[in-house]
Amino acid sequence: MTKPGNTKSSRGRGKRPKRLWVRFLWVAIAVGIVAAVLVVRTSPTDEGSSGSEELTAAIIDQLYAFDHPNQEFIERATDTLESYGFKVDLYQGDEVTVDLYRNLPRHGYEFIIFRTHSGLIKAKGEKVIKTSLFTSEGYSRIKYVREQLNEELVKASVGEGYPFYFAIDSKFITNRMKGQFDGTIIIMTGCSGLYLDDLAQAFTDKGASTYVAWDHAVGVDYVDAATTALVENLCIEGLTIDEAVAKTMEEKGQDPDWGAVLKYYPSQSGSKTIDKLINWHIEEA
Repeated sequence: MTKPGNTKSSRGRGKRPKRLWVRFLWVAIAVGIVAAVLVVRTSPTDEGSSGSEELTAAIIDQLYAFDHPNQEFIERATDTLESYGFKVDLYQGDEVTVDLYRNLPRHGYEFIIFRTHSGLIKAKGEKVIKTSLFTSEGYSRIKYVREQLNEELVKASVGEGYPFYFAIDSKFITNRMKGQFDGTIIIMTGCSGLYLDDLAQAFTDKGASTYVAWDHAVGVDYVDAATTALVENLCIEGLTIDEAVAKTMEEKGQDPDWGAVLKYYPSQSGSKTIDKLINWHIEEA
């Protein structure tokens, strides 16, 4: 049996924990309020989240697989893009596949340089009907059958006696690329990228803000040097597309062998700098 004195003593000690519990409750409430305020202050708002996102760029170096490596170009282009604030991803050689192109919009790149072969597709009678953009993926009749039947992929070669590769066209960009570009700047360094405007139209319809390319065939050494100058004029000099293209042509001239001229599409993108281009969707909304 418990002694009365012990019972009284245990009751007396029980009052203190009750007062302490009240104090702890108020402290807990106060801490909760502070934590809630911190969450509200540190959580990104819809307005501010886009501004805090990291800028990203891609260099797609398909020529690497065709015995045309140019490490100096890759390093200078990367350094120039990084100086502007881009994080740069590099895809080279066998990485340049049909599926890379298919999923390209999903990566959210604001700036893409295609260091790739491109060419013109001719119908019977030698009439040029569309532009193709090469992958490094060897051609096969039993792969991508649906795309081939729909004439969204073509069988392409750089010349007689060379292997055949898959190449995409404007229909592939429109029908098969997943997602949308979001004000992306497209620099196309291959041959005749703006002989026709089919690729340019498809990329801009897919959400690109501008498409810059040459109107005829180009040599690799020339186009690497000219593209380096173009990217520096855009990123370091802060020029508009029209100014950067004009200055690049003034500095490098036309392609010495083919007379190719650098152009851009659409015309209204010419008055905009990189910052304006990658935020074009916001301004137009």
